[in-house]
Amino acid sequence: MDCHKQAFRVAFHGIGKEKTAYHQVRQYLKEKDPKSMIFIVHRLDQFTSGVLMFAKNEKIKNMLQEKWNDIVTKRGYLAIVEGELKKKQGTIQSYLKETKTQMVYSSHDQTGKLAITHYQVKKSNSRYSLLEIYLDTGRKNQIRVHMQDLHHPIVGDTKYKAKTNPIGRLGLHSHILELIHPVTQKKMTFEAAMPERFKRLF
Repeated sequence: MDCHKQAFRVAFHGIGKEKTAYHQVRQYLKEKDPKSMIFIVHRLDQFTSGVLMFAKNEKIKNMLQEKWNDIVTKRGYLAIVEGELKKKQGTIQSYLKETKTQMVYSSHDQTGKLAITHYQVKKSNSRYSLLEIYLDTGRKNQIRVHMQDLHHPIVGDTKYKAKTNPIGRLGLHSHILELIHPVTQKKMTFEAAMPERFKRLF
């Protein structure tokens, strides 16, 4: 297998407090080959589960990161939010800024970073809604801020004003990542099934 194919490794994970996904994947590969290395291509918010991508050499990692916005064709998430949304689908657009205490917030000030989030309600009951979300942009805490803007924060997300935590974790899961390989130009799709704890609420 050539180095370009080896560069793509995806971890489906739930990050714990003691071990990061990076640590777990690195240890797994070290057991197979002590000389192996991994490089993080993109990150998820802490306590978000789902698809992560690592490169097995720095050259490919840099290539992926430099072209990331051009090669990624789909970034999909599942989110459980508080309450039942009146509008079953929509788009949220704002400029995100960050305070000195690392709190991200929406602004109309165009000096912030443009963030565009599309959502659709998949299931709902009187207390919670399951949303499928796709991003045009990948900003820090983007989904979490935009759900707060809708007044339907993600469950377990006390940082952005959630009042409930029915699944014992942040209700955000990266379920699909689709991209065009920067070398072979082939479309690659990676998916992570919905966590069982999400399903139990509906």
